[in-house]
Amino acid sequence: MSRVTIALQQPSPDDMDEVLDILRGWQQDEAHVLLHPGDLGWFWRLGGAAAASATRTWRRDERVVAIGLLDEPFWLRVAIAPDLRQDEPLARQIAVDVSDPDRGVLPMENVWFDVPRGALLRDLMLSSGWEATEAWTPLSRDLTDPVEEPGVRVETGTPARMAERIAVQRASFEGSTFTNERWHAMTGGPAYADARCLLAYDEDGAAVATVTVWSAGPGRPGLLEPMGVHHEHRGRGYGRAISLAAAAALREMGSSSAIVCTPSSYEGAIATYEAAGFRRLPQRWDLHREVTPDPA
Repeated sequence: MSRVTIALQQPSPDDMDEVLDILRGWQQDEAHVLLHPGDLGWFWRLGGAAAASATRTWRRDERVVAIGLLDEPFWLRVAIAPDLRQDEPLARQIAVDVSDPDRGVLPMENVWFDVPRGALLRDLMLSSGWEATEAWTPLSRDLTDPVEEPGVRVETGTPARMAERIAVQRASFEGSTFTNERWHAMTGGPAYADARCLLAYDEDGAAVATVTVWSAGPGRPGLLEPMGVHHEHRGRGYGRAISLAAAAALREMGSSSAIVCTPSSYEGAIATYEAAGFRRLPQRWDLHREVTPDPA
């Protein structure tokens, strides 16, 4: 009987359509998958080659069984096929690949790893010296029933509104590097076929909040990534309004629920989503390792 091989790969840009299709199929309302097609779609603002370079896949007998995204060179997020989250050979192979800098996944020092709750892989990492140190709060809103009106004017972020979309993004996130080129790269990527940018306006017609929503297909959860309110217009309910508009747009696109995740320290953001009808899910914790242990 031959030994089953689990192979770590970095996909080519031409492979990314397959990766996105697989991620769509893994999305479940009952188990918030850590990696959504929209996460790759938002990363695509850096270009298709960059998105492929930051992606890792694990294959068993040609089947993709796990997918990772290096959101930063030192931070890996992993999704595992739902039927294999307790598969020991797979968990052990990913653990080896992630822990060994020579495998080309994570560097040696000060790295972070986001692993699904309830996965055997998480237990293996914790038992091998990784520590749960940074809390995140996922939130979800069921979309069975219609979503209430946002109470402000909301428009789709078409190319004609690109400048407003970029300006609000940059005014919402300190240090944002969003540009015309990155907007075109994102919207030209394959994930954006199932996405939509929205803009909220105040009574004077100024764009004050924005969000991008990503569908994973009918009957599956859709993602808000990112959502931001212009720093000069905060505290006036625009975050709640654009979050309601996002949920309504995802419902129109056939999503079963709307999901979002934010650092647990961002209490204001969590309160905003809750005001828009999102409910907190159990916290998840990033795993952290200061330095690769010396094998000797």
